[in-house]
Amino acid sequence: MAAAAAGTRVFLEVRRRLQSALLILGEPKEGGMPMDISLAPCSLRVKTPEGCTELQLPAEVRLVPSSCRGLQYVPGDGLHLRVQVQAEPDDTKLISVFNQSSQAQGCCTFYCQSCGEVVIRNRKLLRVLPLPSENWGALVEEWCCHPDPFADKPLHPQENDCFIGDSFFLVNLRSDLWQPRPELAPVETHCPSSENHFKLKPKANTKVICKRCKVMLGETMSSETTKFYITEIIIQPSERNFSIIPRSQFVQNVIAQCLVELSSARSTFRFTIQGHDGKVYILLWLLNSDSLVIESLGSSKSIKKFPLLEDTLKADSSSAWNAVKVLYQPCIKNRNEKLSSAWESDISIHSLTLPSATCLELLLILSRNNATLPPSLRSVNSFQERAHRTHTSR
Repeated sequence: MAAAAAGTRVFLEVRRRLQSALLILGEPKEGGMPMDISLAPCSLRVKTPEGCTELQLPAEVRLVPSSCRGLQYVPGDGLHLRVQVQAEPDDTKLISVFNQSSQAQGCCTFYCQSCGEVVIRNRKLLRVLPLPSENWGALVEEWCCHPDPFADKPLHPQENDCFIGDSFFLVNLRSDLWQPRPELAPVETHCPSSENHFKLKPKANTKVICKRCKVMLGETMSSETTKFYITEIIIQPSERNFSIIPRSQFVQNVIAQCLVELSSARSTFRFTIQGHDGKVYILLWLLNSDSLVIESLGSSKSIKKFPLLEDTLKADSSSAWNAVKVLYQPCIKNRNEKLSSAWESDISIHSLTLPSATCLELLLILSRNNATLPPSLRSVNSFQERAHRTHTSR
């Protein structure tokens, strides 16, 4: 996909299920200027006195030029136009630990996603099984006419098991494998004695930390069972070399896959993202997962930079990516406290737990992607909108 000489910014959102697209042509300079728009089934071209912008569409998308309708000017955006498309379903598989069952035939190696450090080497996974939902215990009470037979019996994986949760997976760490070194933190505990007073006793921290980059990977659940978060670990066949995936790309791909699978399996579209510290960081509302975004940035100089994230957006370039569209609200620094409290008490809203640092990282990614959208698409009522990129540019 290529853009011609620097010109007008073009934004095209294709909805595969609806077979329709929204075309936005960037804000012309004050005073207006002539603009020639040409649409063909496999491309579109915008020509102005300042230059020409041309987009070649992916092979699976075709425009229907005769269906153009709804032309209107939106201040701050430019021209809006709707057009019908012929788009094939997306069959791209996302980066996800939810699809690791195919790797259960051979030996796998667990890597820290941030730095590539080996966490578990040559582990043969004979069983890769999904865990029941977090509230499965309450459901058992409805099914059984006698006391819960599973009460106080946590599910612990055996040596060659991997249990998959909503945002984590459980593995059994043997003594001959890499073991996390727990940190010691003084905590106030009650020590029953004749003096009946409080004493400070060291208590092992349950955090599992990468030995190289010191990123939090998970938590110890018992002497043998460890919980790793899906955003921090990559599982690959042992015979394959570790390949570095840009951090922000990996995080949003995994989160997007998680939201899509949970919404499909449980018919829930609202989520709270909370840290391992129990604090809610983000409220997410999934809108749709069938969008394909195609854009040419032209010579735009308004691209907001985020120094802590990879620079994936460059002027005078064009790209296409599948996207999961969500609304979001940040809950840091006491923002949206009432809304957050209401969501937490709503049983129809699903909670996902991640390391607190990753929650902040995800919030930064949301803000970055929101800033790249045309202004009219950045918010709906009090929610901010963003398109979650689900894989690399075509």
